[in-house]
Amino acid sequence: MRIVLLSCCVAGLLACATNDRDDVATDTAAGATDTAPAVSAISLADVAGTWNVTAKPETGTDTSTTRYTMTATADTSGWTIAFPGRAQTVAVRVVAVQGDSIVTEAGPFPSVRRQSVQVTTRNVLRREGERLVGSTRARYQTTGSDTVLVLRTEATRAP
Repeated sequence: MRIVLLSCCVAGLLACATNDRDDVATDTAAGATDTAPAVSAISLADVAGTWNVTAKPETGTDTSTTRYTMTATADTSGWTIAFPGRAQTVAVRVVAVQGDSIVTEAGPFPSVRRQSVQVTTRNVLRREGERLVGSTRARYQTTGSDTVLVLRTEATRAP
């Protein structure tokens, strides 16, 4: 009895495996592919100019929005951010430009969100139409468990 049951199970598994292969062959013959859509590459020249940026925490009770202006150039030099009410701009380093993403870092500089605390930020931005979207990871130079804040970042070209 056990041999019959085992034989039926093996036969069923083989039948399923064969059907799966037939489906794949049919899908492939119909022109379906499993490749991801092509990603359009971004260049620094694409984003050169002035951007109005908003950054809002992704989690937590603090939902206030940080606003600043980012100036981008067609190369890796001369990028800055400026916060309203502050005389000095903050230099921005372009860390990488790969595929559809630009990665930048800034700081340490005095935090806008936390008084008397230095912060270093790392942004990953992608172009979506006429906007830049992505995330910012703010790392605060403080002790305790609340040293990192992740923010959703969006930028639109300044008029």
